[in-house]
Amino acid sequence: MNTVVNQTPFIRTTWNFPVEAPSMSVEMNRAYVDIASFINARTIGIFPTNKPAVTGETWYFTPQKQQTLRQLFAFTSTANIPHNLNLDRIFAFARLFGTYTDGTNWYGLIGGTSVAIPGQISFYITPQDIVFVVGAGAPPLTKGNLVIEWISNISVRQDT
Repeated sequence: MNTVVNQTPFIRTTWNFPVEAPSMSVEMNRAYVDIASFINARTIGIFPTNKPAVTGETWYFTPQKQQTLRQLFAFTSTANIPHNLNLDRIFAFARLFGTYTDGTNWYGLIGGTSVAIPGQISFYITPQDIVFVVGAGAPPLTKGNLVIEWISNISVRQDT
């Protein structure tokens, strides 16, 4: 059987600390590292506009740990949206997704294509903007949001 890469984060519900101060110090430090590691291993559910947020995911294309960031963009038209992302600091885009409404129904946005798809609204990313492509017969857009998640090409320290 192969060994899995991840192990399920588990924080003990009880911990017996030694009475002696030096031994307690060692045990407290170990407990802190365990707790911080387990908490930091989860996906962070923050979706901010105007600023990127760390997602809590880590990617390993090389032995160096890379983190993902995400940003939410709200819109009320299919005009280009300046994203202000520094593409030199982006290794790759991990996820592109979103939704919009015509005022009654909600629809999904298709990320990653510059080709018009009949009945759909899609989008792609240029060095400056998020560009929408409206296919013939797509429902009219009154408002929507999209989320961009990217993998930073800046390596993260292993002790973070």
